[in-house]
Amino acid sequence: MPQPVVSLKNVNIFQDNNLILSDVNLEVQEGEFIYIIGKSGTGKSSLVKTLYADLPLEEGEAQVVEYDLMRMKESQIPFLRRKIGIVFQDFKLLPDRSINDNMLFVLKATGWKDPAAMQEKISEVLEKVDMKKLGNKMPHQLSGGEQQRVAIARALLNDPELILADEPTGNLDPQTSVEVLEVLRKINGNGKTVIMATHDYALLLKFPSKTLKCEGGTMFEVVQKTV
Repeated sequence: MPQPVVSLKNVNIFQDNNLILSDVNLEVQEGEFIYIIGKSGTGKSSLVKTLYADLPLEEGEAQVVEYDLMRMKESQIPFLRRKIGIVFQDFKLLPDRSINDNMLFVLKATGWKDPAAMQEKISEVLEKVDMKKLGNKMPHQLSGGEQQRVAIARALLNDPELILADEPTGNLDPQTSVEVLEVLRKINGNGKTVIMATHDYALLLKFPSKTLKCEGGTMFEVVQKTV
């Protein structure tokens, strides 16, 4: 039986010694698309940060892409993150270089050496998000939606097992939000596992999927009609 991509058992999540979420239990199988919803401050982002080891796990059991977060050494964190693609709300593109060079920076930082292979990979991921023609543009020359597409492409560079999207439509207008979510759904349709934290309930109604809600210090599954 295949291992889940994410398995959390009795996990307590802290931020600055404050208990944010308690007794979190979650299993995510390969190919699933899961929303995590809740108001600001209820723990959505803290949960996502725990999954990619930005927040250390202090209590409970957690396996993420076959890494044990409780026993993992700090030196292993870069290897964990190579198996995870992260999409942020504010894009986090380097403003002083072109889109292609943003991609090149990530590949070099994660150990790629062959220039031809790097260019081929960059073309491949930009094509997946319909941004191949804009690779020579600077980030400021792109719209917010285009920058987020590039950020999604960047998350795909190392062929991750898991995509974590933390409020990826938070800075976008409703129409652009729909377009960005369509890109994520398409990537999920090709077999990638996606966990997306959001407070954009309109998107949930348009693209229904398994939904977990953070509220009152706990996380629980909700039926879409009650969202």
